[in-house]
Amino acid sequence: MGPKAKKSGDKKKKITKTERLKQLQEEEEKRQKEEEEARLKREKEDLEKLEIKRIENEKWQQLEAKDLERRSEELEELYFLECCYPKAEKLKQDIRLLSQWKHYIQCDGSPDPSIPQEINTFISLWKEEINETFEEVVEKSKLVLNLIEKLKLILLETPSYDLQDKTIKQYQTSILELQELLHLKFNIATEILLRQASTLADLDSGNMEKIIKDEYVTLYVWANLKKNPRYRSVRFSETQIGFEIPRVLATSDIALRLLHTHYDHVTPLRPVPAPLNVKHTPIITEVVKEEEKSAVDPSTSKEVQEGSKQQENVSISADEEEVKVEEEGDVELQKIPKGGLKKYIYPPETTEDLETENVFPPIEVMLQVQENVIFFEEPMVARWDLEGKHWRTDGISNISYNSEGRLVTFSLETFGPVTLIQDTHINMPYQSWELRPLQANEVLLTVTTVFTEIQIKIKENLCMLASVKLKDKEHCSTLQGKWMTPITFIIALKEVGLNIFPSGYSHFYVVINNKVPLVELNAYRQMALLSSSFAFGWSRWNLRCDSNKVIFKVTEHLTSEPIPHSSWVLLMFSGDRAQRLKISEYSEVYSEALKDETEFHSTLFHLVKDFSSEEAIEKIRSANCQFIDSVCQMLLSTRLLSYS
Repeated sequence: MGPKAKKSGDKKKKITKTERLKQLQEEEEKRQKEEEEARLKREKEDLEKLEIKRIENEKWQQLEAKDLERRSEELEELYFLECCYPKAEKLKQDIRLLSQWKHYIQCDGSPDPSIPQEINTFISLWKEEINETFEEVVEKSKLVLNLIEKLKLILLETPSYDLQDKTIKQYQTSILELQELLHLKFNIATEILLRQASTLADLDSGNMEKIIKDEYVTLYVWANLKKNPRYRSVRFSETQIGFEIPRVLATSDIALRLLHTHYDHVTPLRPVPAPLNVKHTPIITEVVKEEEKSAVDPSTSKEVQEGSKQQENVSISADEEEVKVEEEGDVELQKIPKGGLKKYIYPPETTEDLETENVFPPIEVMLQVQENVIFFEEPMVARWDLEGKHWRTDGISNISYNSEGRLVTFSLETFGPVTLIQDTHINMPYQSWELRPLQANEVLLTVTTVFTEIQIKIKENLCMLASVKLKDKEHCSTLQGKWMTPITFIIALKEVGLNIFPSGYSHFYVVINNKVPLVELNAYRQMALLSSSFAFGWSRWNLRCDSNKVIFKVTEHLTSEPIPHSSWVLLMFSGDRAQRLKISEYSEVYSEALKDETEFHSTLFHLVKDFSSEEAIEKIRSANCQFIDSVCQMLLSTRLLSYS
C-alpha cells in the first residue's frame, strides 16, 4: 500500500510570536512612511497655496494701488462726462420757459394754467356760461383736460427746488376746480339734453335714447318716457352697452346716464410724488350725478386704488324726473324740478315693509372696454366709496368678461362710479431686459415679463412705444409711433395697462432683489453714459450678489447686427468699483473672482475702455446730453436691476 493522502482539512502552520511582531513592525513602518509622505504632500500643497495666495494678494494690492493712484483722474473724467445731466436739466427748464413764451405770443384766448389769475378768470367765465349743449361742453372739455394735463406735468417735471409749496398748492387747487367744474358742466348739459327727451324718443320703445361720442368722452342717455314694464332691457343702438333694469325702475320716472370718460374724474389728487412716481388710473362708470372727488387711502382694499389705471372712466347714474304720460300715448317731458335733476338713490333708503332684495335687485350692466386698454387677466370691477374716499369691490357680483368682444358684464347693487382694474404689479418682477444702441443718440429698451414683451425706443429727449407682444403675438397699440417726453410717455403707458414702472412702495407687493439705492442710481447714470456704444442685459447672477452690488451683461455694439451670445461679458459694479467677472452667464457656480488679465476701475466707463474700440469711446464722448438724460430717466423709472 502506498502512503496515505494528505487531508485537505489540515490546519495551516502556526505563525510564531517573533514572526507576528515582525509583521506588525513592518505594517507600522509602512503606515508611518505613508503618513510622512501625506504630511509632506500637505505641507507642499499648503506652501503652494500660500504662495498662490501671496501672489494673488500681491497682485490684488498692486491692482488696488493702481486703482487708488488713478482714482482721482477717473472720477474727474466721470464728473466731466456727467455734466450732461445738469445740461439736460437746463435744457428742460429752457423748454418750459419757451413753452410759456409761445403761449403768451400765440394769443389764442386759452389761459396759461401756471398763472393763477388767468386760470381763475377762465373758471369764473365758464361758470357764468349757461344753456350749453352737451356737444359744446364736450368740445370745451378738450381745452379743460389739456389745462389739467399741463398742470399735472408741471408738478411732475419741475424739480422740487423750483416749486414753492404755495405754488404746488395753487396748481393742485386749480386741477381740482377744473375737474369739478367739468363734471358739473356735464351734469347741467345732460339736464338740458333731457329737456328734449320727447323729441328724441325711439319709435319702437317710445323711450328717449341718445349717444354722444368724442375722443375723451362717450355719453349714453336713456329716459324712461313710456314707463312700460316690458322694456327692461336697455341697449344703446348698434352697441352691446346697456342695462338690465328691474321692474321697479322700468315703471319709474327716471333717466339713466352712462358717462364713459377716458380720464379719471373721481380719484382725487395725492400729494406731489417724487418725479416719475405716477399712480394708476381706473376705468370709471357712473349712473347721472357724481361730483365728489376726495382722497384715496393708499392702503385700501386689494390695491384697488393702485390697480392699473386704465383711463376708461364710466359713471353710471340714475336721475329722477317728472314725466307726464298723455292718454293718447304721446310722451313728453313735462317738467324738471327747479333744483334740476335729483339723484335717484337705489335702493331707496326707506323701503318700509318691502323685501329689498326682491323689489330692488342688483342692476346688470354691460360695458365695452376700449381697444387701447390691455388687461392681462380678467379685470376686477370696483365701485367708488364716497364716504371712505376709495375704491372697493363689494356690492358687485356676477362679473364676466368676454375678452374677444372686450365686453364686461356685472351686477351692481347701487348706482355710482365704477372702474375696471387689474393688479398694478402684474408685470413685476420682470423676467429679463436688454438695452442696446440703434443709431446715433437712439437706443432700444426691451423689457420681458410673464405676460408681455415691451420694446421702447429712446431718442434724444423723447420716448416711443416700438412694439408690444402678448403671448408672442404682436399687439397693435395707438401709442406705437408716437414720440413723447419720458414722463408723458410713462403716464400714457400706465393708462393703457402697460405698467412697468415701480412706485415708492412697490417692494411691499413684489418679491425683488432690492439693491442699495445709491448703487442702483450710480449704475443707471453710468449705463446711460455708455448706452450709445454698449448694449446691456439681464444676468441671472444679479440675484446672487449682495444688495450693495449689481451684475449685468455688457458688450460693445456699433452695428445693426444681432448680438452673439458669445460677445457678452459680465460686469459687477458696487457704485465706486467696477470689474469684469471670471464666470460667464452659463457657469455652474457663482463667483466674484476677477477675470484673468483684467483690472478693476472706479467707473464703468474706464472699465469698458480696457476692452473697447476708439470708435465706441468717441461715440460716448459725443452723445447728446438730452438722450443720455432720457435713457437714465427710463432706467430709473423701470428699476431693472432691482425688479428683474
